[in-house]
Amino acid sequence: VSHFTCLRAGSDPHLNSRASVARLWRAQPRLRLPAAPVRRLTWLGLERRAKHSRSPPSAAARTSSSPGTHHVTLSTTMVLLDSFTVDSPNVKYTDETITSSYEYLSTSLKKDDKGSFTVMPTSTTYEFRTKRKVPKMGIMLVGWGGNNGTTVTAGVLANKHGITWRTKDGVKKPNFWGSLTQASTCRVGNFEGEEVFVPFNRLLPMVNPAEVVLGGWDISDMNLADAMDRAQVLDYDLQRQVAPYMKEMVPLPGIYDPDFIAANQESRATNSIQGTKAEQVAQLRKDLQEFKAKNSLDQVVVLWTANTERYSDLITGLNDTEQNLRAALERDEPEISPSTLFALACIDEKVPFINGSPQNTFVPGVIEAAVRLNSLIGGDDFKSGQTKMKSVLVDFLVGAGLKPTSIVSYNHLGNNDGYNLQAPQTFRSKEISKSNVVDDMVASNEILYEPGEHPDHVVVIKYVKNVGDSKRAMDEYTSDLFMGGKNTIVMHNTCEDSLLAAPLILDLCLLAELITRIELRKDGEAFHGFHPIAVLLSYMTKAPLVPPNTPVVNALPKQRAMLENIMRACVGLPPDSSMMLEFKS
Repeated sequence: VSHFTCLRAGSDPHLNSRASVARLWRAQPRLRLPAAPVRRLTWLGLERRAKHSRSPPSAAARTSSSPGTHHVTLSTTMVLLDSFTVDSPNVKYTDETITSSYEYLSTSLKKDDKGSFTVMPTSTTYEFRTKRKVPKMGIMLVGWGGNNGTTVTAGVLANKHGITWRTKDGVKKPNFWGSLTQASTCRVGNFEGEEVFVPFNRLLPMVNPAEVVLGGWDISDMNLADAMDRAQVLDYDLQRQVAPYMKEMVPLPGIYDPDFIAANQESRATNSIQGTKAEQVAQLRKDLQEFKAKNSLDQVVVLWTANTERYSDLITGLNDTEQNLRAALERDEPEISPSTLFALACIDEKVPFINGSPQNTFVPGVIEAAVRLNSLIGGDDFKSGQTKMKSVLVDFLVGAGLKPTSIVSYNHLGNNDGYNLQAPQTFRSKEISKSNVVDDMVASNEILYEPGEHPDHVVVIKYVKNVGDSKRAMDEYTSDLFMGGKNTIVMHNTCEDSLLAAPLILDLCLLAELITRIELRKDGEAFHGFHPIAVLLSYMTKAPLVPPNTPVVNALPKQRAMLENIMRACVGLPPDSSMMLEFKS
């Protein structure tokens, strides 16, 4: 009874076959789980961690095991490599860069005079160049003293210092679970019939999140240790150990504008930048410069994880162009939101800015400025719990030929995010981002839906203080079936809101930094970066920001495939098609 989990590349001349592994397996002492010793085996040059038993249990033993003894079925999991290189004439490694030549296969369509379409395969050769040097990186959070900001900070510190803590369930160790870049894997092929994977963050050189320097702004002047205690997210023993590191961390003054958030936030507003909006932007730019210089950083990324704002009115002559927006800034026009001011400051400093809330921070004037200055922006709104499930389930239902006709989403939570969303104007921002997530999936299937037809889709959010950060989400999906039938799926999801959001915050920032190190070109043009509107961050956002005339993709599997396959292209690997033709011929 043995279970192998492959860890990383290794070798052992004494264990070079399944038979030798089996012999060693039979010789091991009986396994008692979960307090079993961990041994390491090697088979075919692949290091494995194994839990052992002297022999497979008999049928009687399987049905009458002694208390505390659990038998597991002999199984071999997939191989996980720690690192790899690509051996190909299309890939070149130097100390500074990885350069790959990649054939992008796609299609184009042609419509004739009779309305008939012809689909034509196309091939375009792209060249990618990725800088290998990982920079010393800083992350500045707007809303650093909130639940998300304190949870990110405590998590980074716990991982950095190897802090363990006790709970009623035992000793816990720090991890980055829930992070796409740190806790997921990508398939790179198979080795003698075994699927081989690498950690996502080994596809290309990435910053280690435990090494980032954290800072930020908040409208509350509470130090991060006290703010963490107020948030009531993390276990007490963990808080006790990270508090000494966080006690001296105090957010920089933020921008408080009561017109854009709920009135119930006024009591927190003890730490705000004074002056006109132009003066506030100037102060933010100074904050960015000083943070980078003080910590000797190569790169800074800013992420908004502060209160959800109401939507800004889009007004011709005020925020419809960059020129009009900057003129409105000098006039101190009231209809410029704090998040838009942060975005402008970051764009002017060439600092990537990500919006983790649902409001329309990126008004047309901001987008125009980002494109002109080639400064990365991304958003909107973290996709962590209920909406992430929705972007998987609706994609599955429509892809399976079922017709969702009603989607009702209810959730309640008791943290400050929920408190702020009690105001109708801020709730409306959240409602929009949650509701649009199924649009592209529905539009993809006109067999099921007539043009303009859409499922009934209702989103409800309520504030219930008692549940704190442990958000409850309940969803009901009703679909039409074969021959007039109905199917209803009901889901209850208890989401630890900030514990789901914190890994996404790190992913968004780490990927934003990585994107700035990748250049590409085709047809002999000069190397250039990706479009400054960072579509590659879509996997982590509810309402992906995309350039004009770009399809919006909300389906989670497609978003992940897009990100992974572009990273694969940067090292000359083809997309993972899952065809596995080598086993089918």
